[in-house]
Amino acid sequence: MTSQSQGIQQLLQAEKRAKDKLEEAKKRKGKRLKQAKEEAIAEIDHYRLQREKEFRNKQTNVMGSQGNLSAKIEEQTAETVRNLTSSYHKNMESMMKKLLSTICDINPEVHPNFRHAV
Repeated sequence: MTSQSQGIQQLLQAEKRAKDKLEEAKKRKGKRLKQAKEEAIAEIDHYRLQREKEFRNKQTNVMGSQGNLSAKIEEQTAETVRNLTSSYHKNMESMMKKLLSTICDINPEVHPNFRHAV
């Protein structure tokens, strides 16, 4: 009977060791999953930062060229306004004389299609 109780004790101890190993394996698995998740998050963050940096560079290139275009357009507009203002001041006097002469100098004459009633 003692051999049976020793056998049972050995089985119980073996079962306890197996249970302990199983729990330890579950803990290792949980720890590894947690570590893998952290590594994945770190990799995702790194990738996201890299892509955001590339996006900002592209955006800067596009917006920078648009900024240059905007500055060029402003410069051209200012030049056009200066030219128009200069032309206005140069031609204003002669145009005013032409307009006033056309309006004020009236030469009354009979229309060629007018028939005098007899």
